[in-house]
Amino acid sequence: MNSTRSNRRGLHSVAFGTLLSRVLGFIRDLVIARLFGATIATDAFVIAFRIPNLMRRLFAEGTLALALVPQFTTYQARNDIAGLHALADRILGTLALLLAVLTLLGLVAAPLLVLLFAPGFDPGSESYTLTLTLLRLCLPYLFFIGLTAVAGAVLNSYQHFLVPALTPALLNLSIIGSALLLAPQLEQPMVALAVGVLLGGMVQCAVQWPFVRRLGWRPRLRLGWRDSTLRTWLNSLLPTLLGASVTQLNLLIDSLLASLLIAGTISWLYYAERLMEFPLGLLGVALGIWLTPQLTRWHITAAPENFSATLNWALRWVILLGLPAAVGLAVLASPILALLFASAEFGLYDVEQAAWALRGYAVALPPLLLVKVLAPAFYSRADHRTPLIIGGFSVALNLGLSLALMPLLGHAGIALATAIASGLQALLLLRALHQTGVSATATRNWLLHSAIAAALMGVGLVLIVPSPAEWITQNTTTAVLNLTGFILGGASGYGLLLWLLRPRYA
Repeated sequence: MNSTRSNRRGLHSVAFGTLLSRVLGFIRDLVIARLFGATIATDAFVIAFRIPNLMRRLFAEGTLALALVPQFTTYQARNDIAGLHALADRILGTLALLLAVLTLLGLVAAPLLVLLFAPGFDPGSESYTLTLTLLRLCLPYLFFIGLTAVAGAVLNSYQHFLVPALTPALLNLSIIGSALLLAPQLEQPMVALAVGVLLGGMVQCAVQWPFVRRLGWRPRLRLGWRDSTLRTWLNSLLPTLLGASVTQLNLLIDSLLASLLIAGTISWLYYAERLMEFPLGLLGVALGIWLTPQLTRWHITAAPENFSATLNWALRWVILLGLPAAVGLAVLASPILALLFASAEFGLYDVEQAAWALRGYAVALPPLLLVKVLAPAFYSRADHRTPLIIGGFSVALNLGLSLALMPLLGHAGIALATAIASGLQALLLLRALHQTGVSATATRNWLLHSAIAAALMGVGLVLIVPSPAEWITQNTTTAVLNLTGFILGGASGYGLLLWLLRPRYA
């Protein structure tokens, strides 16, 4: 574990960059909620942004890195820097061509995409027409974020994590700036948000390349279709992307089904999802990005004990921090949403409805964190098939459960279905990993004791947290102080309970 400790500076860099991006993401959503509320126009932007945002998560939050970093790290371990740069050139050129074609096809097929991702929007309606306009503005973002991901993967393979981790924050800054400065000048303010997405992609793409050149790589767009290594990578690309993007596919299904419900439902789910993704990104995404090159090196150098030790270390942190975060989100759902988003446009009813969605997503948080940590254990060993099969089962289960629970629980049933499907996905990944000989038993005591401490913390918070109606009437300063007190009190109580239980490493 000494090598792991020596490399944790990289983890801190990823965590810091992710934290900054998530904070700016909250500010972005706060600005949108305060300015536009939960309306048909907001729903239109959420749907239009969903597709390029899915690509951002695939490319910029470590998913594409699962396909790229093991390849680059293998060349690093062999000290074949020239081979690494040549492969990166071919991947860059090939990906640029594929993304350009995909973007053009998306622009042509935009009407079909709107019908696919928002089947509840009638063609010719205001919501459909606006979504179509916004989607066409957002789609070119795909091209820029794909090239950004290649640069980030090269930097990560060299153990440079900070710049790729900070880059997603630029998208949030672009959207915030467009909402505040450009939106008031337009007849349809939502168009400004779509422009912000496009500008954000351009800036993200431009900012990483100077750092890449400092490593000695002079990027060139090359195809090299006959190269066997490139063909191997291309063959593994789609299974890797599909297997590692299950969480995003499930959330996409949630939005699709929400379009069949009343106006505002998409926005309720979106704001709840954003809050759930704060700890998911800060802990799960950061650990996943950092773990991929570490586990790849242990696999290449045939060090199974270090492989298991590194993985168990990450799993313990997921359990230690993920369980209380989930309980805290569930219990404090209404206060958090009221503080962040309540306004004349986003009233008490919207807060309460979004809170039900957040409680469902809070249940999903621990298994989603586990999936983020477990996925690199497969991809670092060039196993693309197992996560794909298990992920496909999770998506199908999520769809089936959502359709079953929607008539009973509405949009909260959609969020709960995602939680159940994610839980089974995490359990199946753990089982598959155990069958390969990788042990995760060092986490059992941490799971039991952390669960007990988090449950007791939750009971204590339930007894003292006021109703949503009381929260929404408080002034901002009072609400911030009260919510901060509850969060600090809950965290302190959890820490004390965990200290009394004293979980062991095995």
